[in-house]
Amino acid sequence: MGHNYAKPLTSGQKIERLLSRIPPSWVIKLERQTGTAAWRALAHAPDTDGAWSDEHMDPADALEDTWRRNRTVMV
Repeated sequence: MGHNYAKPLTSGQKIERLLSRIPPSWVIKLERQTGTAAWRALAHAPDTDGAWSDEHMDPADALEDTWRRNRTVMV
């Protein structure tokens, strides 16, 4: 019997997927914390203040975190 399990997305694939979902008019910032390997991100609609993500070891996880926090602000 064969197995049909989906392979997890790589960090690059995850970022591509997220960037295709975030509206082009949104502000996106991705920062690596000085002296660490931790990343945080900010994505928000124009003319609004968004919430920064928590720190994550993977930049894709940071981008997904901020997208989930701020997408409900969409008009």
